Amino acid sequence: MSTAAPFDVLVIGSGAAGLAAAVSAERAGARVAIATKGSLQACNSAKAQGGIQAAVGPDDSPEQHAADVLASSHGTADLRLVEVLTGEGPSAIHWLEELGVEFNREEGGYRLARCGGATAKRLLQVGDRTGHALTKGLRDAWEGGAGASFENAPLISLEPRDGSWRAVCGDEAIDATTVILAAGGRCFAEAEVRRELSTNHPNATGEVTRIALDIGAEARDLDALQYHPNGGAWPANQQGYAIPETTRAYGAVLLNADEEEFTDSLGPRDVVSQAILDEVAKGKGVQTPDGRPAVYLDTTRIPAADAEVSLPYMLRRYRAAGIDPLTEKILTYPVLHYQNGGLVIDTDAETTLEGLYACGEIAGGTHGRNRMMGNSLLECVVFGRRAGRAAARKAA
Repeated sequence: MSTAAPFDVLVIGSGAAGLAAAVSAERAGARVAIATKGSLQACNSAKAQGGIQAAVGPDDSPEQHAADVLASSHGTADLRLVEVLTGEGPSAIHWLEELGVEFNREEGGYRLARCGGATAKRLLQVGDRTGHALTKGLRDAWEGGAGASFENAPLISLEPRDGSWRAVCGDEAIDATTVILAAGGRCFAEAEVRRELSTNHPNATGEVTRIALDIGAEARDLDALQYHPNGGAWPANQQGYAIPETTRAYGAVLLNADEEEFTDSLGPRDVVSQAILDEVAKGKGVQTPDGRPAVYLDTTRIPAADAEVSLPYMLRRYRAAGIDPLTEKILTYPVLHYQNGGLVIDTDAETTLEGLYACGEIAGGTHGRNRMMGNSLLECVVFGRRAGRAAARKAA
């Protein structure tokens, strides 16, 4: 095992949260390293399709966004974290644009959509590959700096040492004054245990959370895992694919076997997922050709012009499989998607252990026990930036 030169800030993970934290810490003057389980940008964030929420519309506000977050969480979210999330949403968007991310626009402004649980149009998109665009912009910014990257270096152990930390990452022992955990959730591993499908990247296995808990960090709501309402159910190569929820934002609705609407298709995620499960349990679902339960997602109601701009990747995937979502309904069923809970943090993303920070899916409280779509990428950027700046200050 080799020992790397000491750093001010060590970031564990290289998704949107980790990259945002690393870029922000370096720009604050810190010596920064990223250690990541696989390669840079191999993460759930890069797979995120639907978009990122921020109150940038003329009929919206951070306060209204915060109210929607609290309502969708059924009152379980941490108000302090929610106010930071929504209050810094617009500046996070402008920062991403400075890094080269180009959001869809129309008529001189942003092209905004209303997503499930929202009371206003506030979802910004880069087609239906928003997560890829964000993580690419962040990765380019990181690689344009002077920070060090340790790839294929999963966190094996972490221990405090006289006001600093030692992390063993793969074959490297790395000393740092502060550490930021941004390694995501555990839904890929959880799906394997449950013998279910998951939308997650294979790196989402949760061992970094376990390491943090073992050294005394506190957590909340770790049992609150979220199902994406619209997992692909058929064809077989779409199973485990998260059909963008923007399909419903642009007009698609859920139908049972009798082709009747049975729920508000723009309701909160947990409500919509449960409605699908209940409909199938009542015998009003349909079966896929391989015998899996499903309901219809009537995507034929989406205007072609909207689909070509906001859902191009989804269209390509289904058309390549012989199905045109604009002319025939597709089959869908909830799929394991997101870890709502995580490590307890304050508004600077510091955990209950001094000098140890957490941001992104590994952290809890911002979404409570049920997350709205589009808020995960926002959380990654807002709290990644805060964690990076705070860790750099503490290390100075």
